[in-house]
Amino acid sequence: MLRQPKTVWAVAFACVIAFMGIGLVDPILKPIADELGAGPSEVSLLFTSYMAVMGLAMLVTGWVSSRIGAKRTLLTGLVIIIVGAGLAGTMDSVGGVVAFRAVWGLGNALFVATALAAIVGAAQGSVGQAIILYEAALGIGIATGPLLGGALGELSWRFPFFGVSALMVIALVATAIALPATPPTGHKTPISAPLRALGHRGLLTVGLTALFYNFGFFTLLAFTPFPLDLGAREVGYVFFGWGILLAFTSVVVAPRLQRRIGTLPGILIALVGFAIVLAVMGAFTDSKAVLIACTVVAGGFLGINNTLITEAVMKVAPVERGVASAAYSFVRFAGGAVAPWLAGRLGERSFDLPYWVGAGAVVVAILVLLSGRSIVAAVDALPEHGADPVDSPAEAQALTAADA
Repeated sequence: MLRQPKTVWAVAFACVIAFMGIGLVDPILKPIADELGAGPSEVSLLFTSYMAVMGLAMLVTGWVSSRIGAKRTLLTGLVIIIVGAGLAGTMDSVGGVVAFRAVWGLGNALFVATALAAIVGAAQGSVGQAIILYEAALGIGIATGPLLGGALGELSWRFPFFGVSALMVIALVATAIALPATPPTGHKTPISAPLRALGHRGLLTVGLTALFYNFGFFTLLAFTPFPLDLGAREVGYVFFGWGILLAFTSVVVAPRLQRRIGTLPGILIALVGFAIVLAVMGAFTDSKAVLIACTVVAGGFLGINNTLITEAVMKVAPVERGVASAAYSFVRFAGGAVAPWLAGRLGERSFDLPYWVGAGAVVVAILVLLSGRSIVAAVDALPEHGADPVDSPAEAQALTAADA
């Protein structure tokens, strides 16, 4: 699995930096609220705008990539992230930060959906091994994001935004140098392709499962800094532990669990465990020790689920990999967009309410998954993607040509 072309490692490195953005703002949510005079629901819009724009933009990533090629799409996304993150740090109002956080989300959409398809298409070995690499990059990025945000946030809440912008410049240069040109394949993906792909029951089932699961995920991520009421650096340490466990279980535990009991049971175990953790946080919101321990433990269940459910998406639908990734991401980020704002509103009434609602959303995810259990269970019999991926051969050849 580790013997990959340098192009795969270049994209993976850029993924690490891109995924830093998810948890980067966690440690500075409360400092932003305090300095700019905003409440939890207002500051939580930093997640909502980011996720909402990212989800909607996923619908056009395949359309763009098929017309300008994977490399140009990746580079365009990185440039937009650099601009959005950098300008967000210059704003003097929550509204301004939220607006440029949305720009950041647009860039992330172009990058993330294309990066997953590029890694799966160019990596040596199975689809599952390629996804483990992708999830490892996700986990490392999510883990280091809060650490960077906490360290820089101690100096100023603006510095984490500037830090990501600078790191993205490095990722941009690495991607531009390491990736060979990937011209359009000649097959132009219709803009409606992701929505049509959701007509496939398997993809829709997994997507809706991820939507409700992400509701709990981003409730934990966006709201927990408020009841913790710690400094930026301390919150960064908590979510660093969360991200480290997420990365470990996604890379090490998830594949072993899948081999031992299968994809469907593995996802169910992760979802049930996560729902229980959220319920415990709702019951013991007054205890910082419980909140810290549960936050870190939740990372273990989230890592397992992320790897298994992403592999299920890439196998379950008979459509191109890029289209499957875009359709799935569009649906799941809708859950991520609503949760931070709602958690903030509920948290202004009582700190325990967001966790109970989040736990309920994860229970709904379990019920949705069980409704399509026969389809999801069948992915273990598929060694590769369920369809002949129209978009991948030419781009995969181009991506690996420099390493041949």
